[in-house]
Amino acid sequence: MKKFLVIAMVALGSALFTNVNAQEIADNALGLRIGGNDGFGPEISYQRAVGNDNNRLEFDLGWRNSKHYDIVKLVGLYQWVWNIEGGFNWYAGAGAGFASIDDDRPDPYDDESFIFLAGDVGIEYNFDIPLVLSLDLRPEISFIDNKAIDDFSPDFAIGIRYQF
Repeated sequence: MKKFLVIAMVALGSALFTNVNAQEIADNALGLRIGGNDGFGPEISYQRAVGNDNNRLEFDLGWRNSKHYDIVKLVGLYQWVWNIEGGFNWYAGAGAGFASIDDDRPDPYDDESFIFLAGDVGIEYNFDIPLVLSLDLRPEISFIDNKAIDDFSPDFAIGIRYQF
């Protein structure tokens, strides 16, 4: 456990206090994020740069469908972005969201709305043209009693966005 804490502190310190040769991120990016956890589906994704330190906000509006239910959700994330090398960046973030589930099965599977907390970690590649591809993991913790949805769900996705 002590080794884990030391490694975690060194990694966090390196990320926070290392002055890397940062690549500028675009002011805006708009595109799709396609993935799934409780069902498969796309999200319309918008990113907006904030501050001078390669930080950004990301907003996603999407839907997921499964055999017995559909989910519409809105997610907002704050992300920290670090340059790796040659157009590659990695990022991590945190945020929250709101979702509504439409379940076609009888009780105890009810239609309802709920909130959730989300984390985000991923890698992206900025092309020389205004296009960025990303691969990320967004674990979500839901506050819902519906039996169709797990309280914890990892959301893996691929994103493609136009930068402007």
